[in-house]
Formats: sequence, structure tokens, C-alpha cells
Amino acid sequence: MGVRTWGGAAAATLALTACTSAPVGDTRTPGDAPVADAAVAAPPGGEVTLAFAGDVHFEAHVGALLRRGLGPIARTLRSADVAMVNLETPVTTRGRRDPKELELASDRYYFRTPVGALGALADAGVDVVTVANNHAGDYGQVGLDDTMRAARRSRVAVVGAGRDAEAAFTPHVARVGDLDVAILAADTVQREGSSGVWEAGPDNAGIAAARGSRTDLLLDAVETAGERQDLVVVYLHWGRENEACPTQSQRLLADRLAGAGADVVVGSHSHVLGGAGWSGDTYVSYGLGNFVWYHSRQPDTGVLTLRLDADGVVGEEWTPARIAPDGRPIPVTGAARPGAVRDWEAGARCSGLGSSRGEPQAADPAFESTVAPIDAALAARMRGSSHRPGCPVPLSDLRHLTMTYRGFGGAARTGEMVVHRAFAREVTEVFERLYDVGYPIARMRLVDHYGGDDDASMADNNTSGFNCRRVAGQEGWSDHAFGAAIDVNPVQNPYVRPGSIDPPAGRRFAGIDRGRSAPVPVGTIRQGDLLVREFARIGWEWGGYWTSSKDYQHVAARVRP
Repeated sequence: MGVRTWGGAAAATLALTACTSAPVGDTRTPGDAPVADAAVAAPPGGEVTLAFAGDVHFEAHVGALLRRGLGPIARTLRSADVAMVNLETPVTTRGRRDPKELELASDRYYFRTPVGALGALADAGVDVVTVANNHAGDYGQVGLDDTMRAARRSRVAVVGAGRDAEAAFTPHVARVGDLDVAILAADTVQREGSSGVWEAGPDNAGIAAARGSRTDLLLDAVETAGERQDLVVVYLHWGRENEACPTQSQRLLADRLAGAGADVVVGSHSHVLGGAGWSGDTYVSYGLGNFVWYHSRQPDTGVLTLRLDADGVVGEEWTPARIAPDGRPIPVTGAARPGAVRDWEAGARCSGLGSSRGEPQAADPAFESTVAPIDAALAARMRGSSHRPGCPVPLSDLRHLTMTYRGFGGAARTGEMVVHRAFAREVTEVFERLYDVGYPIARMRLVDHYGGDDDASMADNNTSGFNCRRVAGQEGWSDHAFGAAIDVNPVQNPYVRPGSIDPPAGRRFAGIDRGRSAPVPVGTIRQGDLLVREFARIGWEWGGYWTSSKDYQHVAARVRP
């Protein structure tokens, strides 16, 4: 279950080669003197299997796993020729906490682990870790130096950091049979502090940072590796926390890495599972989630195993797991396994990635918007539908917006909306931000497409603004009648009142956990979501914070115009 093959491979299941306890490839810290790569037994047919999992640390009670081991998930890791995870912690017991003054104070977390962590990972079958992330520098330069020093004595190769930028972007090369696999890593999220540890430079040690203009360093390293090795893998620290759909910057970077010659692009950081699929001939996985973690608020995890020949990926297998209270990822087995695999496959719906090799990723145009008065043609559409005599605002006070938005399938679309002129420009700015982070919207049509029928608009999961109507079940005007409210993805975000849920199709979403870090279905609004924060920035509030009822789809101005 959960196995797919491409490239004409006849195998119905993913045949994994036996593991070896010998170190795989060059275990030096990038930038040190070259040593000979270690070889493992050639797999049948000149193929290699690579296993990838997400974020790992040994903080708090999870430190007990340094003695106990990772449990049965290790069998999956060991069955691959090369297994890799993201080590979200420096390997040190020294140093002082880096100030991380560029990060919000509420989001500053500090991890570290003793040198035994690398041995524990090696025992579990891990061959390579990346430290290009937002925790490698938690204990400053001392902590990073200790990490690189530990790597030189470890069976596990460490990538994504080095004594300078050139070393940080140097790949680990694993030789498997006749195939050389170059494995690189980089961090693309916000820099957390001003110290050099967060960004290796020409003359300073640090992590491989590939944000902004430094993306070219990564692309150059991928191109060089492609000229020298048979296969190129890039493991990225990317995305937005708690968001399963990829951001625009992720999608653009994946496309550029594919063009540079990467065969595999995987990553983590969002703490939830993201979609996987194809950008041409490059296999992309946008989010591997947490793996060994100190809480199970986002419990879904697993191991992605890819089978490659000299031309790239020819098969995939997802081994689903759930994070237990002790931090271990426990494989999902029995009757629950097929559903867990289907849930992982469903994550591709908002990724824009192709479903088969050679299929391009969906085009990703820049956001565009327009703000215009209601013209004669639109006025004719609205009269008797969303606007009628006696409405609290005239048509002259309204503005017609067109905006690019991200559909549930990840494709860019153009929608339209009407709001009051006082909010028009700020609303387009909010939706531009949502587009940039990949926030999915089912559809965006004027309520006039439904003859002004709010129930029909909600049933079609339509995101809409102005509609001259009363508050449901009351005599007073709704905020929508002033052009001061918007309903977003009504099916995933229903209006929940005692005895009623609107639209009815939203019933299965009515009672889900909407806490800030809760894993939620695509298009669902949570507490503290970017959507909630962005509308709060322009003076609007979310109906999910109401007490007597919960209007999860509803955002409205605190003060009507």
C-alpha cells in the first residue's frame, strides 16, 4: 500500500535493498580534506533507495530515546541504502543561547543534544542529517563548532553547515553500486539572528543559507553536483509553520532546482505533512513534518522511500506513522494504514505538482489585482440580486476587485469580489499575502453568480464579500450589506449556531480542533492563522472568536464605514 512506480518499472512493489552497518559515503564535515567515499553493495539493476523523514530533536523527555532507540520505524530507515532526516538541534552541551533577536520573542525555542544523538540516529539506520535549519545556531558558534566536530567522528554524515559558505554548500556523496548520489541541504526561512552562525559567508562558519539572493549559491552547487555525480538530492528547510500547502517561494524554488538538475527535492519545517509529486522529471516533497518530536500535537508523520536509477526517481513508498507521547514515530499498521496513506497522497491536492513523471508543476504567476468603481455592466448584474433599493450603501460607495488566488488544486486563478471602497486596497493586500503563502481558496465569485442567494453561495464553497442582506434570522443589516465583511471557504469554515450549521456540507468541519498548531484540512481557518492575523492588521475580526456562536468563515471590519 502506498507504492507507486514510474519510468516503465515492472515491479508492483518497492524492492528495498538490505542495509549495511558500515558508514555510507564521506562522513567528513563539508570543507574538510577529501577522503575516499565508502561503497555499499550494488542493488539489483543499478538502482538506489533513499529514505527521508522530517524534523528530529531529543529535547526534554525525548532524550530518553538516546538510550531506548527509535523503535520499529528504524526497520524502514535501515531498509534503504541511504536514509536522511533534518536534525533540528546542535550537537553540543556547551555554549550560550544565541539572542535570535530577529525572531519574535514568543517563537524563540532553544534545543541541543549530546553527541550520543548521532550514534542513536546511526543505530536507527540514519546515514545523513541536515543541520541547515533554524536551530543549528541555538547555542551560537560554539554549538555549531561542536556539531561539526562531532560529525567528523560520527557514522552519520552532516550537511548544510561548514567553516565557510563553500563548505556549507558542499554535498555529501554516497556511492551505492555504480551510482554516486550528491546530497545537499540549505535553509530558506527567515534568518533568526544577526550572528554569523545563521549564514555561512566567505570567511565565517555557519549554515547553508539560501534565502533571497543567496539562492544562487544553492543553484550553483546543484548544477556543479549534477556535472560530477549521477544523482542530486536537495533537502531544504522551507515553508510556513503549520501550513501544509506550499508558499509561492517554495514553488518557485522547486521549479528552479528542477531546472538546475536536482533529481529529488524534499524538505521540512512546517511541522505538518505537505504534498509530493512532480516538477517535470524532478520529484518534490513539500513537507515531511515532525519525526522525532517532543509533542504530538501534529502527530501525522512517516518515511518517504524513493527508488532511483541513473535517470532519477522510478518509484515511491510512503510508510505512515504517528508520533507517540514519548516522541517516537510509531508505524501505522493494519486496517488504519491504507487510510493514512490516502491522507498523505491527498496532501498533493494544493501543491500544484504533477501526478506523474514529466508532468510540469502548475504555473505560478505573480499576484495581480485591480480596484475599480462599479461600472454600468456590473451594476446591471447586481441590481435586484446583491443590491436593491433600501440598501445601506449606494453602488457608488462600492468597489469591484479582481485578484489572483490559489485554488484548492494549487493552480493560480483570477477571482472577483465587491467590498466597500474604504477597504478595497487593504483587502487586496491581504489576499496578496495569502496568495504568497499558498493559502487555498475554493472559488471567488460575486454572490450575483448565485442570484444573491447566500445559501447557494455557501453551498458552492464560494468566497464572497458584498451582499445586501439581513443578519441570518434577524432584522438588522449584515456586515456584508455594508461591504465590510468577507466569507472564506464556507464549507471548511461553517457558521455554527445552536441547532444549525451553514452550509450543511460544513457539518463534518464544525467540531474540528482549530487551535493554532492543529493539523486541519485544506482551506480551514484556525486561531492565529495568517488569514486571521492579516485581517486583524487592517482592523477586521474573525467570527471564530465569537462566544455565542462560531462563524468560522466570517471576517468583518470592527467599524462599519
